[in-house]
Amino acid sequence: MGQQKKFSDFKIKSELPAAFNGDKIKIDRIFNREISVSRFKIEPSTVNIGTNRLVLEIELNGNKHIVFTGSLWLMEAIQKIPEDGFPFTTTIINDNDRYLFT
Repeated sequence: MGQQKKFSDFKIKSELPAAFNGDKIKIDRIFNREISVSRFKIEPSTVNIGTNRLVLEIELNGNKHIVFTGSLWLMEAIQKIPEDGFPFTTTIINDNDRYLFT
């Protein structure tokens, strides 16, 4: 009986994107504060079934965080940023319950 192969022998690499890094932070804690957005994804919401949510990987004061929001305005705006535009610096404001990048 031959020697068993090791998983590493198969040279299988994950094609899934790397997980987002950082501690979860509520969006209202970053309003009107300069942040750096390194990447994002839009996925089905786990809270409001049938809608999407935006997941942001940000840096605030040198610390990485993850922010979740259902803001349609932020989702629309961030999809217009070219891929080579990341990371970028911004401030998120709450304008009459509309969350906006400035």
